[in-house]
Amino acid sequence: MGRLIVVSNRAPSIDGASDSGGLVVALKDALSKDGGLWIGGAPEQHEDPSPELVLHHRPDFDVALFELEPELHHDYYLGYSNSVLWPAFHGRVDLIVVKPRYAAAYRQVAERLARQIAETVRDDDLIWVHDYQLIPLAHYLKALGVKCRIGFFLHIPLPDLQTFMAIPDWREMTKWLADYDLIGFQTRRDLANMITIFRHGLRGELRANGNIGVNGREVALGCFPISIDVTGFRRLAIQRAATTELPLLPRLIGVDRLDYSKGLPQRLAGYETFLGKYPQFRSNVSLLQIAPPTRDNVDAYKDIRSELEHLSGKINGNFGTIDWTPVQYIHRAMPRDELAALFRQSRVGLVTPLFDGMNLVAKEYVAAQDETDPGVLILSQFAGAAEEMTAALIINPHNPVGIAEAIKKALEMSLDERIERQNTLYAHLERNDIARWSAAFLKRLMEPDDIGPDNVARFPGQGLWSKAG
Repeated sequence: MGRLIVVSNRAPSIDGASDSGGLVVALKDALSKDGGLWIGGAPEQHEDPSPELVLHHRPDFDVALFELEPELHHDYYLGYSNSVLWPAFHGRVDLIVVKPRYAAAYRQVAERLARQIAETVRDDDLIWVHDYQLIPLAHYLKALGVKCRIGFFLHIPLPDLQTFMAIPDWREMTKWLADYDLIGFQTRRDLANMITIFRHGLRGELRANGNIGVNGREVALGCFPISIDVTGFRRLAIQRAATTELPLLPRLIGVDRLDYSKGLPQRLAGYETFLGKYPQFRSNVSLLQIAPPTRDNVDAYKDIRSELEHLSGKINGNFGTIDWTPVQYIHRAMPRDELAALFRQSRVGLVTPLFDGMNLVAKEYVAAQDETDPGVLILSQFAGAAEEMTAALIINPHNPVGIAEAIKKALEMSLDERIERQNTLYAHLERNDIARWSAAFLKRLMEPDDIGPDNVARFPGQGLWSKAG
């Protein structure tokens, strides 16, 4: 086998000193093994971008940056990727902004990047493309004669057929996906949606091995739920919590990027209902909501920020006292070790997205808990994590009364039940950490016909459409 070549919209740090996020942790070993290469977008745009990948050597693997002009980057990233695909894939077709130059930029970036990659790739390399920003890449690589196996992993949810068809170029998008050798998804829900889309758009035929026949070739499909560095995050939480002051009141915590898919207004509505319906908890509990900014120059994100600030102010105005603030709202990013300690010291973790690919905050909250006195995870049924984390309190984020009742149940839950739920959740995380996720995908990409018992992701309800490598 040749090198592993990872391609994503964002690149890791070029010197390895400021790597963040589970993806780098997951892929470091695989990239280091055979002189791997990570290709990602340059952090800054250039009026006169390099026509070639800009290579940087790290001790563990190489990083190559592709550079884009500011206008092209805007139309490709903020335009098509985040004003067409992101809302469509999250079921918000009302927020799609269609402009011809957006679609043209999206294709142009993929085509340019494919030409740059084709100059360096070898036939025995493996290419692993990540996420919705680069879906056309396999199509353009194969058009240039690249023969190595190419896999794709979708980190966000894939919507149902009718929602997918709201994308103006949905048929072309379907053909682009069919050019991959393996497509990986977070959940069985997403995988089932892909099969339906292939059947409808390309007359795909589901095979007995779980793959799908499209245009005379087989596309391998798999369910690979992404995870976290469980032991590393747990260690971080224990170390930082040892030097962090405990909260005065039992704390509910939510940590989410400020995004309309995260269900933040619905969460605050549920908390408001909880305070109104169960007055005995007033002045005896608090909610800490951390919502770092994201894509502030997109109108939909400006709207959600204003709505969240209004709702938190309304709750504090209606229920707060001189000595008690019901909601603490922080609109900035916080260091990872601080978040780990806050999770460990919070009685309830609120993870209530309206639609999410996985939502790793749910897994981080569980990993951070003190096993002798753990908190309780309240989890949306629409988060990808809900397929695995069935020992959480599963709620409908659109139902404020249901959220209120779940909060009450979590706060009143006995220690024995909290420990039992925590043990079940943590044991699953230990068996299915971030290293297993990357190894499973790469094994399936390298060995497409090997789908025996050892290649099935082990979590409740696993079926034919959930084959993993």
